[in-house]
Amino acid sequence: MKTALVLASLTLVTSVAAAPLKTTMVSYRLVENTYDTVANAEAERQSTVSAQVTGRIVNIYFRAGDKVQQGQAIMRIDAATANDDVAGMQARVREAEVQRDNLQKQYQRIKELFQQQYVGQAQLDKAEADYKSAVAQVNTLQAGLKQSTTNRNFTTINAPYSGVMSALHVEVGEMAFAGKPLATGYDPRYLRLSSHVPQSQMSAIQSYNKAYIELNGQSSWLSASKITFIPTADARTHTSEVRIALPENSSVLPNQLAKVHFVVGQEQRLVIPKASVLQRSELNAVYVIKPKQKPQLRQIRLGKTLANGWVEVLAGLEAGETIALEPIAAGLGV
Repeated sequence: MKTALVLASLTLVTSVAAAPLKTTMVSYRLVENTYDTVANAEAERQSTVSAQVTGRIVNIYFRAGDKVQQGQAIMRIDAATANDDVAGMQARVREAEVQRDNLQKQYQRIKELFQQQYVGQAQLDKAEADYKSAVAQVNTLQAGLKQSTTNRNFTTINAPYSGVMSALHVEVGEMAFAGKPLATGYDPRYLRLSSHVPQSQMSAIQSYNKAYIELNGQSSWLSASKITFIPTADARTHTSEVRIALPENSSVLPNQLAKVHFVVGQEQRLVIPKASVLQRSELNAVYVIKPKQKPQLRQIRLGKTLANGWVEVLAGLEAGETIALEPIAAGLGV
C-alpha cells in the first residue's frame, strides 16, 4: 500500500514538472505614451453639518469611521428650551383663536343689526376691522408656532445623505450654537482625483481624453470613466486642474494619493509583460528560454511601466528572444 502511494506521488510530481512553461516573445509594440503625475483623492459629496439652535449636546450616536444612512440621527441637542417655546406659542395661538371666534360672532351680530338699520356704518366698519385684525393675529401666531416647531426639529441632527462620518467636532456636554460645526461626513461612492497638469501637456491630454489610474496595493490600472478639465490656470505654477472620476466603491479615501497616467500619444517600444519580471530588491531579471537549454536568468534594465500590464525594456533583451511568463515556475524547473 505504501509503495503504491509513493509511486502515485512520484507520478504527480513528474507530471507537474513536465508541464510546459508559458512563454512570450520579446518584441516592439505600438503602446500608449503617457504623462504621469500624482493626484489627490477628494469626495464629490462631503459636508459639515452645523447647529441651527442653541443647546447642550445630550446624545451622540455615531463616531468617526461609522457608516450612517440618510436620515439617521447623528446626535441630539437638549430640546427643553425648544419645547417650552412650542408650548408657549401653542397657548398664544389658542388664545388668539378664541379672540378671533368671539370677534367673528360680534361682527355677524353687528352686520345683522346694520341690515335692520339699528346701528350705523361706523360700528359695522369697526366690528369688521376688529375681526380681520384677529384673523391676522392668529395667522401670525400660527406662523410663529410653525417656526418654533421647526426649531425644535433642529435639535435632532440628521444625516443629509448616506455615507461615512469622517470627523466629530463636539462631545456630549458641550454647548452648541447656531453655526457651530458638529460633524463632517462624505459619500464613499462618489470620489474623484484632482491633479494639476502643466499647460505644456494640456493640449495632448485633451486630444486623447484618456487616462489610467494606479492605486497603491493594486497591480492592475483602472480606466478613468470621466475626465473633467477645469477652464482656469494657476498664474504662479502655470498649471490647470484636471479631475478624474473614480469608479464607485473604489475603496479610496479622501486625501489619499494616487498616480494618474494621461495618454498623450503612441510610439513603438521594446516591451515585455510585467508579470514576467522577477524582482529581488533592486534587481530586475527574466528567465530567457532557448531551445534544448535550461531557462537562463538574465538581469535587465527596465524603463517605464505602461498600461495593460506592459513594461518597457531599456537593456538586457533583444527583440525576438523568448522569455518565461511565469518566472517562479521557470526558476523551479532550473
